[in-house]
Amino acid sequence: MEKQYFVYLITNQPYGTLYIGVTNILARRVYEHREGLVEGFSKDRGLSRLVWYEVHQDVNEAIAREKRIKKWHRDWKINLIQAMNPEWNDLYDSIG
Repeated sequence: MEKQYFVYLITNQPYGTLYIGVTNILARRVYEHREGLVEGFSKDRGLSRLVWYEVHQDVNEAIAREKRIKKWHRDWKINLIQAMNPEWNDLYDSIG
């Protein structure tokens, strides 16, 4: 099986605070956010709702994409989420 890497956005509520990350096991990483196992920004702000992600086959491509999106204006990130998930549903159950 080919390795996969995920760029993802989590939040605390629709249009709330956004956090972007990259991981090779999305379900595990989101679980860590949900359970408060990740110290720092996401835990301090209660970010646990997976609202957007994309899959990459190359780790360097995923990291580069994460870095690009981090530099985006907030409105662009919101548009990215709404294109995939207009209701801002928590996608965690659909990835497990």
